[in-house]
Amino acid sequence: MNRLIAGLLLLAPLWGQDARGIVEESQRRSRAESQRYEGTLEVIDSKRKITVKRWVYERLGSAGESKAVLRFTAPAEVKGVALLIHNHPERASDQWMWTPAVQRERRIAFQDRRTRFFGTDFTFEDLEERDVDRSTYKLLGEEQALGAACWKIEAAPKPEARSQYSKSLLWIRKDIYVMTQAEGYGKDKLARRIRYSDIAQVQGIWTPRMLEVRDVERGSTTVMKIERLQYNVTLPAERFTLQALRREQ
Repeated sequence: MNRLIAGLLLLAPLWGQDARGIVEESQRRSRAESQRYEGTLEVIDSKRKITVKRWVYERLGSAGESKAVLRFTAPAEVKGVALLIHNHPERASDQWMWTPAVQRERRIAFQDRRTRFFGTDFTFEDLEERDVDRSTYKLLGEEQALGAACWKIEAAPKPEARSQYSKSLLWIRKDIYVMTQAEGYGKDKLARRIRYSDIAQVQGIWTPRMLEVRDVERGSTTVMKIERLQYNVTLPAERFTLQALRREQ
């Protein structure tokens, strides 16, 4: 394993000419068997009204083949609302939302993936993890983003990987291979911009602990702050099932 890692590090300078390799290395460096954090969401609408929500997020497995649950914990009117996501390497994720008030789950239809997730500026599609092989990549050059030297990469979903975005632009830091900005375009019109900041090492993994999502058309913004983040925690597989979604309120 050490020999393999050493070989990858020797190849790293060559990836400056290989857009797919840069994205793949970024995913490799952030890989963990599991993840758990508590988060705060501040939603700022176009009239500057602010609403605050809190949630707990848990993930089991690596990018592309993971399962995740996010569950709101506050305020009272959304407490217990949860989303279960089963990611797949070859196709779109399966997603179910649980609403305690009606005591049932709702499967998120594919055509609804572009809708906003529970009043935030994330869409349901934004919450899934995509395998690197579901897109094609083009290196557009190098550019500063949020004060850091980055590779600028264009990613386009393959025909079989249906998406609300016709393309995305990604800014990945050259020093630590962490994404600092992403822009999603629908029919070549900017739809959503995500900025990643407060980047620090957590258990050896460089991690953005603040995300700012801007819905360009609506003029609204969601700021997500990650707290109490842990990687490689013990999480039972049965927690990521519909039965657990209904049971854990």
